[in-house]
Amino acid sequence: MNRLALIALIAATSLAACKEDVAEAPPQPVALTEEALSYFCQMGVAEHGGPKGQIHLDGMPAPLFFAQVRDLVAYLKSPERDAEITAIYVSDMGVAPSWDAPGIENWTDANAAVFVVGAGVKGGMGAPEIVPFASQAGADAFVAQYGGDVLTLEQIPDDAAIGPVDLEEELETPA
Repeated sequence: MNRLALIALIAATSLAACKEDVAEAPPQPVALTEEALSYFCQMGVAEHGGPKGQIHLDGMPAPLFFAQVRDLVAYLKSPERDAEITAIYVSDMGVAPSWDAPGIENWTDANAAVFVVGAGVKGGMGAPEIVPFASQAGADAFVAQYGGDVLTLEQIPDDAAIGPVDLEEELETPA
């Protein structure tokens, strides 16, 4: 092998090794628009109050949106998913303008967020909601007013997101 070919081979091998070592950054959250449809019901996400969620899947150009965080958690717990999840974002309700207008760009990484479960509050689709916060202090303030438990995403029990919902149950809509 001549010297020039050997140098080219070493350079190509070095570049390939470098490429493997570079981890891809997760996709950034996408601002909520009027056109965003909720994954399960195909209704307009922005038409409903309460916290929202988005899941980015490998190879998909747009995220899956959810009108309720409860629905996002149900999707995550579903055994029928087959696409690799590259990022999960939820509304940070600690900085949301209001429950009815939870914001279009105040997303936080769901894996770093804390969630209030069991507060007896109604989400955008009328079911009991799982309420996300970027900070423990925001979650604690919500619990002081509405009750519930503060959990990480992994700690949320299946029955908080999956299973029948009693639509006759009196749920509160936070201010």
